[in-house]
Amino acid sequence: MPPIATDADTDLSPRQQEIVARVRAQGFIPLETLARAFDVSTQTVRRDIIRLDEAGLIKRFHGGAGPVETTTRLAYSQKRTTAPDGKKRLAAACAALIPHGSSVCLDVGTTVEAVARALLEHRRMHVITTSIGAAAILGGTEVGDVVVTGGLIRGVDGSLVGEAALATLKGLRMDTAVIACSGFDDLDGAVMDFDVLKVATKKAMIAQSRRTILVADASKFTRSALVRVTDFEAVSILVTDAPPPPALAARIAEAGCRVVVADE
Repeated sequence: MPPIATDADTDLSPRQQEIVARVRAQGFIPLETLARAFDVSTQTVRRDIIRLDEAGLIKRFHGGAGPVETTTRLAYSQKRTTAPDGKKRLAAACAALIPHGSSVCLDVGTTVEAVARALLEHRRMHVITTSIGAAAILGGTEVGDVVVTGGLIRGVDGSLVGEAALATLKGLRMDTAVIACSGFDDLDGAVMDFDVLKVATKKAMIAQSRRTILVADASKFTRSALVRVTDFEAVSILVTDAPPPPALAARIAEAGCRVVVADE
């Protein structure tokens, strides 16, 4: 890989260049994961991260490193093609937690669409969704009944919002809600998203479900957003692809939320 140019003209080692590339591509990466990847000690990786943070190339966090731009929204088309294998692992782990013959409410987003695909082998399901994408994946299959809430189509992700969507959700009682998020508050670990109207439907899903599964890859650990969705006390299970950073992990444990890390 060619050297990465910076304003400070930082001369990086090949390992440091690769750390930057991986963090930019994957989001937050735990310290131990980087140490194993490069077969070096955690102390060595920590020194690399400190140097790269000082150069403004990545951001240092307790327990790992994340990208500098932590509140930037990716285009939906870009999200669809970002870490597809990781989304499949998350989706499979989430689907394994949902029993056949149960009712499930699906949120919007590319990760939740991956969960919809992972549910294609389920049977006798009652699926409620605010996602046109998820409905298109599951509708007309042998999965079971698929109910679309109705409402105003909001944005390129095909999400349904507004009073019609909320009225449908509030008239139902579901076994499981599967929701996604854009990040976590850096002060108290609250689940965060960008869109006020979408957050309203997420809140309704949580309120009308017996349990809530949050699916979020590790890149979300170091990102925040504008609107509070919920605290972890309302989340039954977090499905992710890497252990959360220590501070967030402590908050999750305090709330009594179970963490499931998808297999590699």
